[in-house]
Amino acid sequence: MAQYGQTHFDASFGALSDATRRGVLEQLGRSDASITALAQKFHMTLTGMKKHVSVLEQAGLVSTEKVGRVRTCRLGLRGLEEEAAWLERYRQLWAARFDELDIVVEELKRKEKANGRKKRK
Repeated sequence: MAQYGQTHFDASFGALSDATRRGVLEQLGRSDASITALAQKFHMTLTGMKKHVSVLEQAGLVSTEKVGRVRTCRLGLRGLEEEAAWLERYRQLWAARFDELDIVVEELKRKEKANGRKKRK
């Protein structure tokens, strides 16, 4: 299996594998928010939300800034363009395979229909 030098893929996909973290990214896409506000929105403890934000921050998907006692979260500078391109290659591969399968299925249906006509005569 090919080894990918982009270790950030592991961090990105690991961060995105959790529904809460995906929800946090969606929320931060609408507006910046404090960890307290995020914890309340997702009905979890501050400690739990801090852990989720930390995973997102390590992946570069979120950045935080502490002013006084409030830590504000915003979307990070790094996007998911490389990950999207990687996924797109596999989407195209699977689409091509399904297109080939459709051709085989249509050919089998055509033969079955032709054989059905021959048997009735």
